[in-house]
Amino acid sequence: MVKTDRGVLKPYLRALDLMGGIEDLNGRNVTIKVGIYDRKGLNYPAVEVVKAAADSFTRSQKILLAESDNYVGKALERLQVWDAVFSERVKPFSLSDDSCVKEGLVCGEQIRFSCALFKPNVLVSLHVLRRGKAGSIFKNLLGLVPDLEKDRFHDNLGVALVDIAQAVGWIDLAVIDATYIYESTWKKDTPLERERRDLLIVGKDPVAVETIGSLIANEDPLAVPAIAVAKERRLGETDPDKIVVLGEPIKSII
Repeated sequence: MVKTDRGVLKPYLRALDLMGGIEDLNGRNVTIKVGIYDRKGLNYPAVEVVKAAADSFTRSQKILLAESDNYVGKALERLQVWDAVFSERVKPFSLSDDSCVKEGLVCGEQIRFSCALFKPNVLVSLHVLRRGKAGSIFKNLLGLVPDLEKDRFHDNLGVALVDIAQAVGWIDLAVIDATYIYESTWKKDTPLERERRDLLIVGKDPVAVETIGSLIANEDPLAVPAIAVAKERRLGETDPDKIVVLGEPIKSII
């Protein structure tokens, strides 16, 4: 966990260095699932954070910034908030338009996921830090479902989100842009209230990253359904006392 009050790229690279680097991931094609529901809500990762995440994969030939269509709009339209990041190597990608699909089981339903989400591709989940019980890293994965009716999973959200992560082969890198903590109460076309924190939380154990994010957002991690389900399935560390937080000490933040 690092501070970003004096820029993003150097702190992001420092965070990667603290966790031992990403050489095991670098060089493979990368899919970065960026979280954006509605451009008007403003609660989506900063351009600088997304660029730092993409640029850190120095040897990867293809990097996709991925989203799916939703009730607000088409994925490719919403992804334009990061157009400054696009290049010959980094491209926007609609998970709803991919003709190459593989099926995965989510809450007993077979979902046709984009091939871009599966190994050997690297999957990065990158979202902002939010208060409330939905979480950040795992809630972001609801956008991997390519159709519009994603809300059918809301009644069993924790199971659905962890099912999605397991169906596509798990998250390789989790990044929380905690430049701000966003409140959970949202009204259509209205920006969420937010509190400036200038932090980045990065790790290869998405459960641990989600747990630390929840603590910083003043939430009980095990009250976040996806974290509770991940603990039950023994998929990552949920005990704050056993999570090694490098960089900024968590006691100085919460």
